[in-house]
Amino acid sequence: MILINLLPHREAARKQRREAFFVSLGIAAVFGAVVATGIYFWLDAQINSQRDKNTFLQAEIKRLDVQIKDIATLQQEIAALRARQEAVEDLQSDRNLPVHLLEEIVRQMPPGVYIIDMRQENLLITVRGVAQSNERIAEFLRNLGHNTPWFTKPELVEIVASSVSLGPRDLRKVANFVIRVQMQRASAVSASAASAPASAVVGQGARTASAPALAASPTASVALTTASGAAAAASAAKPN
Repeated sequence: MILINLLPHREAARKQRREAFFVSLGIAAVFGAVVATGIYFWLDAQINSQRDKNTFLQAEIKRLDVQIKDIATLQQEIAALRARQEAVEDLQSDRNLPVHLLEEIVRQMPPGVYIIDMRQENLLITVRGVAQSNERIAEFLRNLGHNTPWFTKPELVEIVASSVSLGPRDLRKVANFVIRVQMQRASAVSASAASAPASAVVGQGARTASAPALAASPTASVALTTASGAAAAASAAKPN
């Protein structure tokens, strides 16, 4: 016996597929909404966390800025204290400079050279004097530049030929000169003495305590001799 299905089975299958599609679509929409919601909350949590980190970093930056300002202030105070310390050390070392000045000038001055006036401005020494000849002045310059660690950069400012009268008919030629020389501080002398052989600086400062009155003044204006030095130079040059 042949059975024939007269029901609309194709429409029923199509309806069944349509319902399955809508169910799947709803499930996908719900799943997508859940995923989107989860991503939203996760991103919101990340943003809030980053904001908290930024707030913390800004607070730390402000605190560090205050510390940096304090450190800068401390560095300025340290620099000021070091400058004061160096100034005090320079003052202490400069107390004996006039003693070393007079000692070294006398020690390096060759025969036939006489000093009329000597002035000190800070560490610049100006020497005025008279010599029997230009060779004596050149020897004096060499001694100041090479034979003592207390002087550096000697400079001949001027030299003027003149004559001195020893009598009505006795005139002697002399040379008036002006020399500038830079004096070294005790710290610089000690540094050069440490690098040089010990024999080159033996005897330096042996008489630093012999003139306490001179050590009290940082600026010296000393007149060692008067114009009679010129006459003495001329008389020393007089042949026997």
